[in-house]
Amino acid sequence: MDQIILPTGDRLTREDKAIVVRFSGARRLISTSVLNGGCRSDLSCLFNYCEVYGKADEQCTMRADTYEAHLRLLAKELGLNPLYATGLSTAAKMKYAQVKSESHKDFSVTVIATGGIDVNGSRAGDPALWHEHNGKPVPYEPGTINLLVFIGAKLKEAALTRAMVTVTEAKTAALQELLAPSCYSHGLATGSGTDGTIIVSNSEAPVTLTDAGQHSKLGEYIGRVVKNTVKAGLTAENGFFSYACNSVIRRVSRFGITEDDLWGKCSSLQNHFYINRDDFNYRFKILDKDQSLMALAAVYAHILDLLDWDLINNRDALQMVRDLLYGNSASLSDIIKPGEIKTYSTGDYKLEPFQFLSVIENKALHHLSAQEMITKLAACFSWFLVFRLTNDF
Repeated sequence: MDQIILPTGDRLTREDKAIVVRFSGARRLISTSVLNGGCRSDLSCLFNYCEVYGKADEQCTMRADTYEAHLRLLAKELGLNPLYATGLSTAAKMKYAQVKSESHKDFSVTVIATGGIDVNGSRAGDPALWHEHNGKPVPYEPGTINLLVFIGAKLKEAALTRAMVTVTEAKTAALQELLAPSCYSHGLATGSGTDGTIIVSNSEAPVTLTDAGQHSKLGEYIGRVVKNTVKAGLTAENGFFSYACNSVIRRVSRFGITEDDLWGKCSSLQNHFYINRDDFNYRFKILDKDQSLMALAAVYAHILDLLDWDLINNRDALQMVRDLLYGNSASLSDIIKPGEIKTYSTGDYKLEPFQFLSVIENKALHHLSAQEMITKLAACFSWFLVFRLTNDF
């Protein structure tokens, strides 16, 4: 069990089951929890509970008919009075929770973050999974970013609600910098469907701050500390930093370009290239860690994002893709039909990397929707990677 005294004087206790913070004085807070959520000044503690603690199958299960009643039971289990507590729960492990703090003159900002995004990341506006009916609960999804933010200054309710906006923007900025994908669309994630945030201000602090927006010093510190703590939390929980920095395929998998997709294309050509699954696995591991391909994949994915966001048209996207792939393979100049394989006088075979480009160019681009164009350009990059797998070794 770890115990930490926060800069605000509040006492944080961390064990494998939960993080509990007991306030050392009067606090005004804003909480997204269904247990005593909203703006409150009458609470004495908060918690963040690991739902998979002690479970071999690591499944989250409800202990009551509603999530609010479930949280009440958790509060009691932790020795807290549920009338004066607010809390969050998550599948993330408390041992991986990150605590970061920064101070500026007369205030401090401390953030405790637990996070997982691999199986529940979503982008604002993605297709929903459920619609509430008569307050009935839904299965609890793993993959949650929970944030506990402590501000060493007195904030009124308006400033607290503005701080919630800044915290949320900072969390989203962290996910953008990690290139975290949505699990429900081909967009980048802005959070998960089950994220929770509690922001606590010290009502007994000698200084009162009225603005937590990005132009204020408080907003600057909230943004920086939250962003850094979220990134550290995701890294600690599931090595998420490797997602952004050490995998080609993870940068483009949100567009359907996966290891299985590449193997399917390679296996369809094996009569020519004689690549079995073991050989493919060996080649794929090398390709997936290729630093130049990681950069190429990130830029390629951004072109598809620009197309999805209506910032470029189909023809511009095609030209950018053509320039990008040709620039990466300057010695190659032929553009031939999809799936066509060239036979050389030596009897060797070679798969061309640009076969899908010619098919797209021969279509009336203005008749293709952005989604159709994205699908075609994603397939082009998939075949380009197959080319690398069959010719780089």
